[in-house]
Amino acid sequence: MSKPVIATASLAGCFGCHMSLLDIDARILQLIELVEFNKSPIDDIKTITKPVDVGLIEGGCCNSENVEVLRAFRKNCKILVSVGECATMGGMPSLRNGIPLKECLDEAYMNSPSVDPADRLIPNDEELPIILDKVYPCHEIVKIDYFLPGCPPSADFIWEALTALVQGRPLNLTYDLIKYD
Repeated sequence: MSKPVIATASLAGCFGCHMSLLDIDARILQLIELVEFNKSPIDDIKTITKPVDVGLIEGGCCNSENVEVLRAFRKNCKILVSVGECATMGGMPSLRNGIPLKECLDEAYMNSPSVDPADRLIPNDEELPIILDKVYPCHEIVKIDYFLPGCPPSADFIWEALTALVQGRPLNLTYDLIKYD
């Protein structure tokens, strides 16, 4: 019998949720017995090569490339799990949502003290992804099946959720796994 396939992807965020996944430490050996990794930092596969049973997505969508990656990832995942604050609510990148995009770009490229006055130009190369009007959490772009909040969620939280999903058992997310105090 084949093992369930897991893949991960990262959008606009800090990669901290992937670090929490890696923080399951020695349990990674148990996980390898349960699943086959596809696109993931664990096996360094860069693209999805087969249908995925459980996909973990971290980060929000701040540009057109993030949206394309998320939509393609969703198409390949039977179950998609939004992992971390950026994926579930926009996180730190969404702090710009209350500021008009032009103001953000002007501050970063035109008015920043670290930009040489001779180099003040807002990039607009056609190869660059288009920056969206705001940062969107993943569920505003595609259907998400489960949400794992936290910045980042703990390794234990990710472990419990992931093993429950691949073993087909109910998620037993006890208070000690999801409290942040």
